[in-house]
Amino acid sequence: MKPAPLFVAIVGGSGSGKTWLAERLQSRLGSMATRISLDDFYRDRSHLPPQRRAKINFDHPAAIDWKLFHRVLSQLHTWRNARVPAYDFTTHSRRKRPRILKPRSIILVDGLWLLRRPAIRRFFTFRIFLDSPARTRLRRRITRDLLSRGRARASILEQFRNTVEPMHARYIIPQIHQADLLLKGNWGEREAENLAAAIQGLSRIHAVKKPLTNANER
Repeated sequence: MKPAPLFVAIVGGSGSGKTWLAERLQSRLGSMATRISLDDFYRDRSHLPPQRRAKINFDHPAAIDWKLFHRVLSQLHTWRNARVPAYDFTTHSRRKRPRILKPRSIILVDGLWLLRRPAIRRFFTFRIFLDSPARTRLRRRITRDLLSRGRARASILEQFRNTVEPMHARYIIPQIHQADLLLKGNWGEREAENLAAAIQGLSRIHAVKKPLTNANER
């Protein structure tokens, strides 16, 4: 039997550097790797008026379509192509056309809550947690949301204070105990290069995982 792909989880708070690290790893690993983000699995809110969409707590794990995410991971795990949704953060709804993701030997996955649910966590052979200070995360979030999500600075600060940080403490930080590697403090290109080499080495010795006996667990 062909070995299942090596799934790598990149977990951390909003603005911790998950996207940056995932992109660097994918660039260094080349054709061996593909990438998927939990961000694309936010529930579609197109049926709600804009005022109600804006009031949803998107920093709570319930905002994610976990059933669809589990299905996509299962398809990639068995070397099947998967239809991955694309989420529009400016409208809080899914774009009409999903993308077709072809599995590779290494599947890089970044997201806020990848290690909370046992049924999701079991896919990942290597789990990285990015622990960044609140001030750093806020600065990065302001830059991102102003430039790419059309948010006002005042609303970004209010959301960070009222929902982002409380949810971070409750749902994100506890995942540190499920991680294989903790990146804390100053890290950058050198660490990304070392991680890419380590992941490439893991993929060479990666064997078939045990069957997902609780595949229906959500």
